[in-house]
Amino acid sequence: MYAKYLKRPLDFFCALLAILCLSPLLILLTVVGAFKMRGNPFFTQPRPGKDEKIFKLIKFRTMTNEKDVNGNLLSDDVRLTKYGKFLRSTSLDELPELFNILKGDMAVIGPRPQLVRDMVFMTPEQRKRHSVRQGLSGLAQISGRNAVTWETKIGYDLEYIKKITFLGDVKIILTTLGKVFKRDGITEEGCDTATDLGDYLLACGKITREQYDLDQAEAKKLIAEAV
Repeated sequence: MYAKYLKRPLDFFCALLAILCLSPLLILLTVVGAFKMRGNPFFTQPRPGKDEKIFKLIKFRTMTNEKDVNGNLLSDDVRLTKYGKFLRSTSLDELPELFNILKGDMAVIGPRPQLVRDMVFMTPEQRKRHSVRQGLSGLAQISGRNAVTWETKIGYDLEYIKKITFLGDVKIILTTLGKVFKRDGITEEGCDTATDLGDYLLACGKITREQYDLDQAEAKKLIAEAV
């Protein structure tokens, strides 16, 4: 009953209430972000949502668009600013996703929306995580966030979708708030950003370079078709 009929209306109400209450902070971060990033303070990226329908996730920008002499973006650790690190460590960069929830692309609680280039490397069983709306936070986020392996993270997602309850979602929300305040499990140890699933599988020798290239090409095709 909750998952099928009540979760979406509650998500809409909670997102709308949060936007109204946090509007001064959202405006402040938009203005400061425009100054710090020297331009558009928002970052949008295609992500696979419910039933693998691709939508544009919106966040506050944490990295600059600095490029090398050949026009290629510099590495993440170079482009990630001190302000961006602050946004990530406090999870404030995630606040614009409230508008994704309002629109219906996301839920308050659910599996986190991964990159399209992560989805294509998942097994058919793992891709079942996209049978529900992706969430602002989820079971994997309160169980280690980016500090756990990909297999463990997706395992938590699959565990969540098997039994979605109101009390379960409330518990995840409260635990998430506690972890955000403690800045717990934000990134992998020694990494500025989480490793892509394909890169992880290739480095572990779980896929071949040929399979890696084929799946990367599939991801680019899916994104092009969604634009």
